[in-house]
Amino acid sequence: MEAVARTLKTYIADFHVHTVVSPCAEVEMIPPLIVAEALTRGINLIAITDHNSSANVSAVQQAAKDTDLTVLPGMELQTREEVHLLCLFDTLDQLEAWQTFVTAHLPPLQNNIEYFGEQFVVDATGEFIRRETQLLLTSADISLEEAVAEVLKMDGLPIPAHVNRPAFSLIANLGFVPLGVPFAALEISRHLTPAQACEKFPQLQRFPLIQNGDAHRLNEFLGANVCRLAAPTLAELRLALRQEQERSLVIRSAIC
Repeated sequence: MEAVARTLKTYIADFHVHTVVSPCAEVEMIPPLIVAEALTRGINLIAITDHNSSANVSAVQQAAKDTDLTVLPGMELQTREEVHLLCLFDTLDQLEAWQTFVTAHLPPLQNNIEYFGEQFVVDATGEFIRRETQLLLTSADISLEEAVAEVLKMDGLPIPAHVNRPAFSLIANLGFVPLGVPFAALEISRHLTPAQACEKFPQLQRFPLIQNGDAHRLNEFLGANVCRLAAPTLAELRLALRQEQERSLVIRSAIC
């Protein structure tokens, strides 16, 4: 056990970060500024999780190259039930396959810039490449249960987002956390502690919890998840969520 402990490293993590391809994100959410802000805050593990899009993940990974920041590929899917689901992966190939699946189930609607906002695809320096014309702030024709099954089939990690929020969440939209759906964990928002969340919603006690900034602006990074892992991978994160083999994930107090 002592040998295992010596190989573990502490990761301060935020698994819910948006870029400028999400129309609700500020224009400052470009790769170099995301990387710089995370490192300034002592965060060394993030996931990029734009709305129904993976277009800027590679750019953020490139911006983080040769730094102490690990960037996991991800997406925040909006399901048929209008539930937001974080979908985390280890590799860009996995994310590309997931994007292909999601795109096939998005309605063929164009983004209305005046109403929803810009959807910018950028390079690692933050320079403009193109506008994403597909409307991203919409529901894919994928049920929550189907989405979880597909993410798991691709060796990803499915985590319902901000489950305590009054919109786009499990509890608000379904009224409960469904039994039998193999969620890896549940995400709570930044405005309450795990204890407060479980007191308000007792059904959360059955699941591992994580807490993220849901960062649409640079000042919204949180870094509340303190992880002890052998490596910044989903396999290690699964162990940490289950508190197995000396791995752990603890939410530090970060209400703001």
